[in-house]
Amino acid sequence: MIKEVIIVEGKDDISAVKRAVDAELIAVGGFGINKKVIDKIKEAQNRQGVIVMTDPDFAGEKIRKIISKRVKGIKHAYISQEDGIKNGNIGVENALPETIINALKSAKCELKEERKEFKVEDMVFFELTGCVKSKIKRDMLGRELGIGYCNASQFLKRLNNYGISREEFHRAIDKISNLMKEKKDE
Repeated sequence: MIKEVIIVEGKDDISAVKRAVDAELIAVGGFGINKKVIDKIKEAQNRQGVIVMTDPDFAGEKIRKIISKRVKGIKHAYISQEDGIKNGNIGVENALPETIINALKSAKCELKEERKEFKVEDMVFFELTGCVKSKIKRDMLGRELGIGYCNASQFLKRLNNYGISREEFHRAIDKISNLMKEKKDE
């Protein structure tokens, strides 16, 4: 049972999440997030907290940003595009129950104050930008840290905004580096 209310995009997402966990859900119905829906999300946030789990695509990210801007202190759960794809369709509704459970367990809350723990130099040093495999590395690291996939600039913001510690970051980097080395050796 999940304490927080889970915010998803549509009815198919509700079905997928309900197969994975027992929780209260709200579907925003895509970009048409009106004041009534935002008020409902704010009420849920005040009452028991909210976790936003939108599709791992441009539209899902846009919806996530709209909600984040209007409702403070929410948590974010991410599934990867790879875990959310079926027959060319990307969405939460395609994720396996285990994937949804893991994403919810890894949900992160944005910090109130802006942090500058990680810098562009970190992104370059750890080859998260500027290299052929940077995109793959960010995808793997985003999965490991529970902050999802995004471009280098957004990834840097997430590292800082979600309060990822240096220790947590280094553990995840070591893990994905080992996985990448194993794949290369195969």
